[in-house]
Amino acid sequence: MTSIADQPGVPATTAAGISRRGALLGAAVGTLALAGRSAHAQGAGQKPAEIKVGIATYLSGPASVFGVPGRQAAEMLFDEINAEGGIAGVKVRPIFVDEGPGVDHFMGEYRRLVQNEDVAIIFSAISSADCLACAPLADEMKRPTLLWDCGTQRVFEDGRYQYAFRTQANATPEVLSALLYLLKVKPDFRSIAVVNQDYAWGRDSWEIFRTGLNALKPGVRVAAELFPRFGATDFSTEITRLLALRPEVILSTSWGGDLDALIRQAAERKLFERSTFLMPLAESSLERVGKALPAGHLIGARGDHWFLHPSPRDPAQLARFTENYRKRFNNWPIYPCHHMFQAVSAMKTAYAKAIAAKNGGWPNDSELAAAFRGLEFPSLTSSVTIREDGQGLENQIMGTTHHSDRYPFAVMTDMMVFPAAQVTAPVGQKSTEWLKTLKPELLTQLPATAPFR
Repeated sequence: MTSIADQPGVPATTAAGISRRGALLGAAVGTLALAGRSAHAQGAGQKPAEIKVGIATYLSGPASVFGVPGRQAAEMLFDEINAEGGIAGVKVRPIFVDEGPGVDHFMGEYRRLVQNEDVAIIFSAISSADCLACAPLADEMKRPTLLWDCGTQRVFEDGRYQYAFRTQANATPEVLSALLYLLKVKPDFRSIAVVNQDYAWGRDSWEIFRTGLNALKPGVRVAAELFPRFGATDFSTEITRLLALRPEVILSTSWGGDLDALIRQAAERKLFERSTFLMPLAESSLERVGKALPAGHLIGARGDHWFLHPSPRDPAQLARFTENYRKRFNNWPIYPCHHMFQAVSAMKTAYAKAIAAKNGGWPNDSELAAAFRGLEFPSLTSSVTIREDGQGLENQIMGTTHHSDRYPFAVMTDMMVFPAAQVTAPVGQKSTEWLKTLKPELLTQLPATAPFR
């Protein structure tokens, strides 16, 4: 990289002046950043004027169909908290940043949230790449960080952190529950193809699925492994190939606008009539694609989330959240809304725990972070526990698409709720190694199905 003095058309004297001013400005910015951090540290133990929460989500691009509902849920939940007096009497203010521009932009935004905005806690993020990047940054900057939606299992399998925690499951239970459901309802299938987004999530989730499949049902023929680019809008090449190959099952762990487009185009070309689709993340697309998704295909909600859940912990609370969200945003809440609820619930529970531990005193950063380890907090349908390694234990729900006159989109029937401990790799074990140890006898331990009501 050249200096400004080396650039053509910039006189040496001007360059020197700019360099001096740049150095002074950089020093000033650094001083302000440090002042922000020290102000936060000095306030520890004293009740702040407000709790600022940095929240990273997709606000632009095709993934915004997933990220914006997460933001909307946060706005609604924070308004409700503040209407009730805040957390221990302190109002909460969210500050949103967009993940859409990519990892480098996100990393800069994370630092800005801590250094300039002086947030007390960060909810980060949807992108697996962003979560992998921010977990070590959380420890570096010593700011409690909740991985509120990303799926990669590698965060806590490859590293240990003091300030990063996940308030929902990772890819392993999300994908393994889909595999178990497939083996339950369609045990005799002999061929499968995969159509996944070509980035870490798409590749990792296929590796998890294939490893579990080889352990539980070896010998299944893989007809095709297709990885269209992330953000693709045209799946004609993939659909043409799948129509020719005619696999019995087509797996796709895609999400967001990519999955919407795949469903619509597959329906137009009658691919759903040739193969059974298995889509662990399809719950978030149901309302957007309407009746394009036919009955009889296997879908999940990436957790224990569904506004028509067969056995919620508190049916009244789930109904109230659903109705409030519907009235405010004119859409049904999808699983990023539930994941946001879980992050907010974890934050409220952790603050209560940390404040109680100090006999009513306000926790500093390390005390608040410590409160998340081993924390159990309510979700909208059950509860989540954060293990000692920082990973959340969350149940999983799977079902089969069903058309009802009550809704203009497919809903789930024949639902199965998989206990978190049954489908999550134990602490200290890599998912791919643990999956190799699974035995077909596991299939005899599957939960009962629940019909659509």
